[in-house]
Amino acid sequence: MPKVALITGVTGQDGSYLAEFLLKKGYEVHGMVRRTSSFATGRIDHLRSGWGPDGKGLQLHYGDLGDGTGIRRIIEQVRPDEVYNLAAQSHVRISFDQPEYTADVVGLGALRILEALRDHNARHRRAARFYQAGSSEMFGKVVETPQRETTPFHPRSPYACAKVYGHMQTQNYREAYGLFACNGILFNHESPRRGENFVTRKITRSATRIKVGLQDKVALGNLDARRDWGFAGDYVEAMWMMLQQDKPDDYVIATGEDHTVKEFLERVFDLLKLDWRKFVEIDKRYFRPAEVDRLIGDSAKARRILGWRPRVSFDGLVTMMVESDLELAERELRSRGR
Repeated sequence: MPKVALITGVTGQDGSYLAEFLLKKGYEVHGMVRRTSSFATGRIDHLRSGWGPDGKGLQLHYGDLGDGTGIRRIIEQVRPDEVYNLAAQSHVRISFDQPEYTADVVGLGALRILEALRDHNARHRRAARFYQAGSSEMFGKVVETPQRETTPFHPRSPYACAKVYGHMQTQNYREAYGLFACNGILFNHESPRRGENFVTRKITRSATRIKVGLQDKVALGNLDARRDWGFAGDYVEAMWMMLQQDKPDDYVIATGEDHTVKEFLERVFDLLKLDWRKFVEIDKRYFRPAEVDRLIGDSAKARRILGWRPRVSFDGLVTMMVESDLELAERELRSRGR
């Protein structure tokens, strides 16, 4: 019998890459999606059939991290061997505008899954495993560089605070109930599937539209923030690796190399042979009330124990995103008859 995996947040960047990865591994994969008035399955439509051990592909279930009863129902129906909690209100700046919602979905949402899974395992004498998606934002105002699993957290946003809560509850359920529960502390990871309101994708999408004449300017915030950027496709493999170990633990996943937003911006515009200074405007609305200046991860533990390594370099990531968005911009241009 194939292993069964349940992914929350399956329509997002990470969820789509993880579902694809697990289907290729021969898993039966189920995804939880929120009910909305418009379809938001563009990243996963290609996985809906012809994939997996029976060719059924990715199977979807309506659910929400704010609905504990619904989560329990899905777990009872799916009976997963592995649960990956990737769902979140994950935009840091927006979390300042929606702090209560962010805390409920990101923080209490993780707790609802943990409790449902603990109960499911106990009643059915099962040993389903759990992965909690953490974030480098939990380190916030860092006290040591680079950041590793033992670095103290100092969250600087409602999103980061909620992630810390989910992280600590995951550790608590591991220690109190013996649940096989792992925290992945993932540093920034991007791809052509990244949402367009995240700074890296905003830059590549806007720059390529500028290149073909569909856009004149792009407004950005703090260009001096330094981040450790990797490829999302590499990072989802680390999630899976964590749940294949003999013992549950927490791992930092990062490249160990940091760059400023300005450096990312320069690489993108250089690839397009444009001078970014002519097209970029700084807008204070995109600055955070409490900034996080520098995040860079030490993934030595993951490299040693999991055998994980990032495959895509920073330059490779930028090139991948620019090429994808340039193709998208050119299609958009043709659709307008220009």
